[in-house]
Amino acid sequence: MKSWLIHHRAALAAAFRRLWAAPLNTLLSLIVIGIALTLPAFGYVALDNLRDLGRNASGVQQISLFMSLEASKKDVGEIESRLRQAPNGKWKFVPKEDALKRMQSSEGMAEIVASLPRNPLPDAFIIEPANTEPEALEILRREIAGWPKVAHVQLDSAWIKRFDAFLRLGKLALWMLAGLFGAGLVAVTFNTIRLQVMAQSAEIEVARMIGATDGFIRRPFYYFGALQGALGGLLAAVLVLAALRLLGGPVGELAALYGGNFSLRPPGVGETLGLATLGAFLGWLGAQLSVSLSLRKLD
Repeated sequence: MKSWLIHHRAALAAAFRRLWAAPLNTLLSLIVIGIALTLPAFGYVALDNLRDLGRNASGVQQISLFMSLEASKKDVGEIESRLRQAPNGKWKFVPKEDALKRMQSSEGMAEIVASLPRNPLPDAFIIEPANTEPEALEILRREIAGWPKVAHVQLDSAWIKRFDAFLRLGKLALWMLAGLFGAGLVAVTFNTIRLQVMAQSAEIEVARMIGATDGFIRRPFYYFGALQGALGGLLAAVLVLAALRLLGGPVGELAALYGGNFSLRPPGVGETLGLATLGAFLGWLGAQLSVSLSLRKLD
């Protein structure tokens, strides 16, 4: 076990030395890797913020329940009881008297409301479900429509379905983009390691002659690829944070113009570490492919 740790520590130290030996090449490789990971990472954060915006948008995912005009206070109380028994979500009761007052306060409606023989508006409930998936909202709408003395249930399901379809399309495009840039990252690491193996071919031959195993020879290159990928992932996280900081002000101003209060949510520590881990894995994969092919040519 001690010998295993010594070998891996030596390989890691060798990988660090190779990174520092050519700082300009290392910097250029990190920039390429960072940009390759930044675009899909920023797309992921953008979609995540759009999902939050859709969930928090006022009135977007509300269900309006309108009672029949003949509904009594007892009928309204029964609906309130059913809503209290619901496991999640919020709701608000809007009496027909309040609805009429709001209508009367609207511009040009005062005289029209005054001429009405009676209040034509029903009691209503505004429901904000906890589960905002389109299928769950449609199931809830159908269930509520079957309650007694419920005349109409309104849900803007078309808007929700369009928004959900947009998110699913964006997610698919993001996966395709991530796959392309991930392949590019592997190719960058592959070429970098290939050049290193070619430059050290004589040393590798000597090491083999004195009994070095392929695992001993490969290990520093694996660590180099993983380190380069991890550092590129951290650089990508920094670039995403910088982009969100630049966009945060304009996005907040735009939300304020529409009467909202929305701010971009930056990636957390877990997501940053995940990006670095992904970069390390892709770098390791590129190194493994490159070393395997390069050493095979030296045989």
